[in-house]
Amino acid sequence: MSWAGPEDIYLSTSLASYLDKKLLVLLRDGRKLLGTLRSFDQFANAVLEGACDRVIVGDLYCDIPLGLYVIRGENVVLIGELDLEREELPPHMTCVSAAEIKRAQKTEREATDLKGTMRKRMEFLDLD
Repeated sequence: MSWAGPEDIYLSTSLASYLDKKLLVLLRDGRKLLGTLRSFDQFANAVLEGACDRVIVGDLYCDIPLGLYVIRGENVVLIGELDLEREELPPHMTCVSAAEIKRAQKTEREATDLKGTMRKRMEFLDLD
């Protein structure tokens, strides 16, 4: 069995190349976190500095500040580096307050629930 030497650090994990860079982390529950990667371990547990939770509802978005944030590796779906020279969001997106985005989330959740309820009521029609 051979062990990786110090020169093989970039072969053993790709997260090393993301240290001290601004990242987007997608979690299993659908949340999107932005922040600077400060540390990680072999389980993909990660520490983000200056982290914020980006909430998007339709054309509205809000970055909710979280500060220093520890992420358990098993919850990570995707990690990607953000290009600091490019615009992060399309121009049609509107930044709103945390209270406004919570209201928009609630409205969207209620509409989804209503749609599910209507589908259940219409199942007997067998429209397929």
